[in-house]
Amino acid sequence: MFFVYILKSIKDGKYYIGQTNNIDFRLIKHNQGEIKSTRNRRPLKLIYFEKFISRAEAMHREQKLKSYKNHQYVNRIIRDKGPVV
Repeated sequence: MFFVYILKSIKDGKYYIGQTNNIDFRLIKHNQGEIKSTRNRRPLKLIYFEKFISRAEAMHREQKLKSYKNHQYVNRIIRDKGPVV
């Protein structure tokens, strides 16, 4: 199982979109500062995720979400499908 996830920085309110096969482990790594792209934006909170059968599907969805020029679409996904509780 693979996941595309959206994290929100508590520090600056910005989103980070990524994919992984172990969402819990990846969130820990983000919050420990081991992921360079989010190191200065900690702490981060998991606010949304989607499941996929293959890494290829997850990577395709990740790139699609990252391709949007602003976060209005991401905000709509979170609003319509609900955040992670």
